[in-house]
Amino acid sequence: MFVTSLSRIVISRRIMSSPSAKRLKLDTEERDSLLSPLLSAGWALVEGRDAIKKDFKFNDFNEAFGFMTRVALKADQMNHHPEWFNVYNSVNITLSTHDCQGLSQRDVNLAKFIDSVAK
Repeated sequence: MFVTSLSRIVISRRIMSSPSAKRLKLDTEERDSLLSPLLSAGWALVEGRDAIKKDFKFNDFNEAFGFMTRVALKADQMNHHPEWFNVYNSVNITLSTHDCQGLSQRDVNLAKFIDSVAK
């Protein structure tokens, strides 16, 4: 088990130090084209971080929890997990890709899915 974990760490570091890994982060052109529709839909840039956030309100806790469950299943499928906070009928979500330390296409894809589920 230790060897397997160590192998994963070594492989992960090699992948992250490769030029292709650095391209995961959205460039200026991608940010303009991909983030604009999200910002228009209520997502906001997080101050002091390369991340986006959005607050959602539901009728009650069950509706909020159902929303979180649907998002959790998709996020797990994508291997991309949101930072979120839930109290009763509100859910606050922040998205950023830890691998590239900023926003990536994965954040855009998950944000679009989240918006579609929240409707």
